[in-house]
Amino acid sequence: MKILPIILGSLFFSNVFAQGNNPEKVNQAKRVINIDFKKEKGRFNRSFNFCVGAGRANEGLRADWQQQLATVQKECGFKYIRMHGLLTDDMAVYREDRNGKPEYNYQYVDALYDYILSIGMKPFVELGFMPGALASGNKTIFWWRGNVTPPKDYNKWEGLIRNLTQHFTERYGIDEVKKWYFEVWNEPNLKDGFWTGSQEEYFKLYQYSAKAIKSVNPAYKVGGPATAGAAWVPDMIDFCSKNSVPIDFISTHAYGVKQGFLDEYGSTGTVLDKNKGSVSGDVRNSRKQIENSTIPGLELHYTEWSSSYTPSDPIHDSYHEAAYILEKLKQTGSAANSMSYWTFTDIFEEAGPRFTPFHGGFGLLNTQGIKKPAFFAYSFLNKLGETEITDQDSSSWACKNKKGDVQVLLWDYTYTLPDSVNNQAYYVRDLPAKSKGEVELVISGMPSGKYRMEIYKTGYKVNDPYTTYLSFDKPDQLTKAQVDKLKKENSGAAVWHEDITVNASGKAFKKLPVRENDVAFINIVKL
Repeated sequence: MKILPIILGSLFFSNVFAQGNNPEKVNQAKRVINIDFKKEKGRFNRSFNFCVGAGRANEGLRADWQQQLATVQKECGFKYIRMHGLLTDDMAVYREDRNGKPEYNYQYVDALYDYILSIGMKPFVELGFMPGALASGNKTIFWWRGNVTPPKDYNKWEGLIRNLTQHFTERYGIDEVKKWYFEVWNEPNLKDGFWTGSQEEYFKLYQYSAKAIKSVNPAYKVGGPATAGAAWVPDMIDFCSKNSVPIDFISTHAYGVKQGFLDEYGSTGTVLDKNKGSVSGDVRNSRKQIENSTIPGLELHYTEWSSSYTPSDPIHDSYHEAAYILEKLKQTGSAANSMSYWTFTDIFEEAGPRFTPFHGGFGLLNTQGIKKPAFFAYSFLNKLGETEITDQDSSSWACKNKKGDVQVLLWDYTYTLPDSVNNQAYYVRDLPAKSKGEVELVISGMPSGKYRMEIYKTGYKVNDPYTTYLSFDKPDQLTKAQVDKLKKENSGAAVWHEDITVNASGKAFKKLPVRENDVAFINIVKL
C-alpha cells in the first residue's frame, strides 16, 4: 500500500513549532492519532460556542466593544451573549414617580439588543442587578456599583420583569423571543458578593420572575440559579418541583482555580487547579444531579466558565490558556447544553477601567482588539466541520464537512505551574515550552483527489502576543505601531500550506513536533 507523501520536513517544523525556543525534551511517549474518514461519530457537538460572556450591559454601548463582538461572532461563531447589569441604574430602566408609581425606559436596552441581533446573535438575558429605586438596601458590587439587595417590593419587581418581557415581545416578536433564555440573577449563593438575601429569598425572586415571564408567553424559557461553584442545583429543582414553579433550564458556573473569592483585583493570588477533573467534573456532576431529579430533562447551561474567576489573572493572556480551554471542553463532552466562556473581551470594568494592555483580563481579545491564544482556541474549534469522526485520542478532535474536507484540532495540555507559586507570579514570565516529541497523524479512507493542507497554530511565540509584549518591556501604554505589530504577527494566518494528492489508497500520514501547550489545527481542503 502506498502512503501519501506528506511527511513534513523537520526543518520547517523546527522553525514554526519551536521558534524562539531551545526546547528541552520531556515526556517523549509516542503519540499516534488514527482517523478513518468513513467512521463517523455523529454531529459535532458545538456547546462550546452556543454562548459567550461579557462584563456588563452598559459596556455594550461602546463602539469598540461592538466591533470586537462582531469579530468573535464572525470568527468563533458564538450564537448567544450573556452579561451582567441589564437592570442596573446605568441602563436607566426603572424609576418611580413621587407617588411610588413605576416608570420604565428601555432606550439603552434597545440600542444594545438591536445591535446584538443585527450581527446574528441573540441575548441570553440575565435579570439583574437591582434598580436603585426598587432596591431594599444600598449594598453594591464592583466599580460600576451593581446593587445586590433584594427588591423592596416583589410585586413591583414582577411588574418590571413582565413589562420588560412584553416590551421584548412587541419589539422583536414572539418567534424571536421564544429562542431567548431568561436567567434570574447572578451567583446568589455568594452572600457577601452578589446577593444579600438568603437562598429562600432568591427562590422567591425566581418565582416572581418566572411568573412574570410566563404570563407574557408560556413558551419563553426561564431558569437559574446561576450559582458560583455549581451550587444549589438539587435545591433549585426541588423548590420548583414542590411549588409548581416553571423552570426550563439549570444554569451555574465553574472556574479552574482553587483559592480566593471574588477578587477582581487579583491581589490575593490564584492557583490553577492541577486536578484533572477541575471544571469538567463539576459539569458532569451537575448533569447527574439533573438526571437524578424530578425534572430529568432540563437543559444545563454553564453560563460562566474559565481557568480563573479574576480579571487580574495572567493565565488568561498566556499561551497556556488555549490548551487549557480545549482540554476542559474535551473532558466535558456533551454533559452541558452550553459552556459560556467568560468573557469575549477585556473591555470589562468590574475593577474599573484598566490601565495596561495586558493585565490578565478575561477576554479572548484585549482592550485594543489584539487576539489572545484563547481566541484561537475558539476560532479553531469553529473551523471544525459538522460531522465528527471517531477519534480515540484524548486531546484532539477530527471532523469533516459536506464538501469532504477534513479538519483535525490537536493539542498538548501540560500543567507547568510550580508548587507554592501563584498564577500572578508565574504566568507573567517568559515561559519557553519544552518539547513533547512528535505526533503522528494517520488518516485512512479518504476519497482520492487533490487537496490543500493548511496548518494553523497557537503556542509559545506563535500567535502569542503576550510573549511579544514582554519583549517590548511591558509598556503601560502601547503605541499605534506596537498595536499594529502585535495584530499583524498574531493574525492567526496559516503557518504552512501545500497542495497535495491523495492516491487510490486513500491514506494520509503526517508527523509534527509538539511542545508543551501547543495547539495545532490541520485543515485538508478538497480542491
